[in-house]
Amino acid sequence: MTEKNPGDLSLGEIEEIEKLTLRWIFQAVLDFGMEAHEIFIKSPDSVKDIAEDITRELLDRLSGFNVQQRIYGTVDYKKARYVILPEQTVRQALFIDSKAEKENRSATIQMSQTSMWIRQQRSGNDIVEKGFLPEISEYGGKNYLTTTCLVHFMYDDDINGAHHLREVTIAAIPNGRLQDKYNPTVEDGIWLAGRNAPTLGEDFRVRVSFGRLKSKAAWRVQILIYNESAMECSGSWQS
Repeated sequence: MTEKNPGDLSLGEIEEIEKLTLRWIFQAVLDFGMEAHEIFIKSPDSVKDIAEDITRELLDRLSGFNVQQRIYGTVDYKKARYVILPEQTVRQALFIDSKAEKENRSATIQMSQTSMWIRQQRSGNDIVEKGFLPEISEYGGKNYLTTTCLVHFMYDDDINGAHHLREVTIAAIPNGRLQDKYNPTVEDGIWLAGRNAPTLGEDFRVRVSFGRLKSKAAWRVQILIYNESAMECSGSWQS
């Protein structure tokens, strides 16, 4: 089987790898099932820490084809992996971050968590900022396709303060080489204004809109539902 240099991948091949990666995450969350719901209720940790722990554990259970190479990034889960395709293998630097919020319309990301340019309008001004991740990462003299995904946990609290997990949204943020399809101009993109205050010197952040991303490619956003009464985690892959 041939190993292909990530720099030689076509845009279509990059999308297929990102789709395959999201399917793997979707299956890992589905297999973890109601255990995630139980952890949210019983854990004394903050919801942010709970989300991080669940993300790491469920992905380690369905680990895939890992490369013995350490990679670096400001996310909860990062792995060097092989993506096994029918005719070739591709090295991948996979970055997955987890979020825990009481709404599921968007998720905040740092600039260190994307390889895309952020093109958007804020308060009537055009904003153009480059994500800090490279489109093709290099570790140990080898090239890796940079892939970024999100696992977003939506929960609510009961009167006793217990956290009840309601939904998990998983999303694949496009590689920067797909810029022209997903965010070609400041008027056409997948971003919302981030929760940062430039006047206070806070780092630039941005929110990815799940609705806008889904309108570009429906498969890039998947949702799993947690039904307490039936004690069931369910979800159907949306193409």
